Amino acid sequence: MTDDSPVEERIGDALRDADHTVAVAESCTGGLVGSMLTDVPGSSEYFDRGFVTYSYDAKLQELGVAREVLDDRGAVSEPVARRMARGVRDAAGTTWGVATTGIAGPTGGSDEKPVGTVFVGVAYAGDWGTQASYATVSRYEFDGTRREIKARIARRALRDLLAEVETDR
Repeated sequence: MTDDSPVEERIGDALRDADHTVAVAESCTGGLVGSMLTDVPGSSEYFDRGFVTYSYDAKLQELGVAREVLDDRGAVSEPVARRMARGVRDAAGTTWGVATTGIAGPTGGSDEKPVGTVFVGVAYAGDWGTQASYATVSRYEFDGTRREIKARIARRALRDLLAEVETDR
């Protein structure tokens, strides 16, 4: 696989080579990250499941994101993305969890969080007793139409996952 191969193919090879699995929790991308992962033939070797947790209730019920965090910081925030990534990783029992939460537009933005703002979370499950588990979150801002923003977020989430998998190896 070359560096100019689609990111979904590169992440598939990296997960397969590491014998790792992934699950996704998506809000603003509405299942696009999972769709891109499963576009790759053989993705059943490493892709476990995806949750589309668009509402506060879905984030709370499916991923265990605390009501207090949602009330205090809102769904589009670093702590929510972190809890989503950890929650999907743990619910699925996978090596990796990836989460997206953002504002795809065209409305819904604010001065603090304009349209195109997203938080991408990536969580790793280390072996029990090693204290190696962790989660990272990055904030991004993208321009474009709703569809363009969603596509950019999904690709960014896969690139963030790939970077973590490659670092872990």
